[in-house]
Amino acid sequence: MSTCIRRMKPFALLALLAGLCWGSLSAQTPAPAAPAAPPAPKPPTMEQRIADLEAYVNNGARTPDVASKIPGPGPGHNAWQMVSTALVIFMTLPGLALFYGGLVRRKNVLSVLAQCMGIAGLVTILWWAVGYSLAFSGGNAIIGDTAAKFLTGVEGSKTGAGYHWISDLMWSMFQLSFAIITPALIVGAIAERMKFLAVLVFVALWMFLVYFPFAHMVWATNGLMCGPLNKDAAIKAIDFAGGTVVHMTSGWSALVLCLILGKRVGFGKESMPPHSMVLCMVGTGMLWVGWYGFNAGSALGADGIAATAFATTTLAAATAGFTWAVCEWVLRGKPSVLGFCSGIVAGLVVITPGAGFVLPTSAVIIGVFAGVIPFLACAYLKKMFGYDDSLDTFGVHGVGGTLGAILTGVFADPAANSVLGPDGMKLMDGLLANQLKAVALTIVWSVVATTIIAYIVKALIGLRPTEEAERQGLDISEHGEEGYVS
Repeated sequence: MSTCIRRMKPFALLALLAGLCWGSLSAQTPAPAAPAAPPAPKPPTMEQRIADLEAYVNNGARTPDVASKIPGPGPGHNAWQMVSTALVIFMTLPGLALFYGGLVRRKNVLSVLAQCMGIAGLVTILWWAVGYSLAFSGGNAIIGDTAAKFLTGVEGSKTGAGYHWISDLMWSMFQLSFAIITPALIVGAIAERMKFLAVLVFVALWMFLVYFPFAHMVWATNGLMCGPLNKDAAIKAIDFAGGTVVHMTSGWSALVLCLILGKRVGFGKESMPPHSMVLCMVGTGMLWVGWYGFNAGSALGADGIAATAFATTTLAAATAGFTWAVCEWVLRGKPSVLGFCSGIVAGLVVITPGAGFVLPTSAVIIGVFAGVIPFLACAYLKKMFGYDDSLDTFGVHGVGGTLGAILTGVFADPAANSVLGPDGMKLMDGLLANQLKAVALTIVWSVVATTIIAYIVKALIGLRPTEEAERQGLDISEHGEEGYVS
C-alpha cells in the first residue's frame, strides 16, 4: 500500500500544477469585448523611413502612427536577445548545477542536478500556461492578468512587449530564463536534506506567491516598483537585471526555508567538505560567462547600455573574486579556490541591479564591497547564528542582492543611463530612499510568503526524507542512481 501511495505522489504534483494554473485563469474577470479596429496607419515618407533606420541603430522607438517598412524584430538586437537567453539558460544548466553539485558531498551530487533540471521543466510549463501573463500582461501594480495565458498573442514577428526591436516571443523566453534560475538558487540552502517532491511543490507555490508578483512589480510597465517605465510607480526604484526580483527573493526565501527545514544530519559534528572543487570552479566559469546574458542582455538590445553592463559585470566579478580571496588570505592564512569562486559569484550578484546604471569605476568599488560583505556573512554570520545554509545561498544572494540594491541607489549615474536623468524619468531625486523601500518590501514579502508555503508543504507531504535516507544520500534514496560508480 505504501509503495502505491509513493507512486501516486508525482500524479498529485501534476494535479497541483493543473489546479494552480486553472485557479489563476478562472480567478480573472472575463475580458471585455474587443474595441473596433483603429484606422490603418498612413504609409511612411522617405524621411520617416530613414528615421526608422536611425531608431533601429540607436535601439529607439519607431516613428509613431506610421506603417513602418521594418515592422518586425530588428535582426541585430533580436539576435543579441536570443544569444542572451541561451546564456542565461546556460547559467542554470549546466552552470549552477555544476557549481552546486561540486559543493555537496558525492552521495548527493545527482540530487542537486535533478533539482535544477526538475525546476527548469516545472517553471517552463508554469510560464507557458500563465506565468508570463501574470508577470507581464496588464493587471494592476502588483500582478498581471491572464490575457496572455498559453502565450496567446505572443508572436515571434511582433515587437513592443519587451522593447522596440526585439521579438515579443523572444522577450518571453528571455524572461523565462530568469524565472528558471531564481528558484533554482534556493536549492543551495537546502541541499542534501529536502525531498525532491517537496522541492517541486514548494517551487510551484513559490512562483505564484513570490516570483510572478515581483517580476511584475519591478519590470512591468505598470509595476509598483518600476521606476524606469512607470511614472506613477509608488516606489520609483531601479533594478537593471534582478537584484530584488532574482537574488533577494531567492536569498531571503532560502534563509527562511533552511531554518524551517532544520540542519543536515551530522551538521556541526561531521566534516561536510565539497566533494569536487573542480566541478565548482567549472560551474563558476559558466556562471560568469552566462551572466553576460543576464546583465548585458537586460539592455534589450546590442547598444551602448549593453556595453556598459558588460563592462561593469566584468569589473565587479573580477574585483570581488580577488577581494574575497585576499580576505581569506589575511584572516585565515590561505586564499582558497572556493573563496575565488564565491567572490566571483558575489560580485556578479551585487552588480546585477546596477549593471546598466553605474559607471566602470563605481563597478570596481561595488566589487570591493561584494568581496568583503558577503564574505563576512558566509564566514562569520552563519557561524554566529548557527543556521545550516548548505551552500551559502543566503550569504551570497540574500546579503549580496540586498547590498547590490542599496549600492545601486548610491552609485547610479545618468551618464551611464539617460533614463535616470532629466531627459528620462528623473529618478535621481530620492533614489536611495526608494531603493531602501524596495529592499524592505522584498524582504518582508519573501520571508512571510516562504514561511506560509513551507509550512503548507510540510503539512501536506513533509519536507525531509528519513534520517536513514539522508545518511544514505539522496542520489540513491530519491533517484535510485549514483553520480560516481567505482
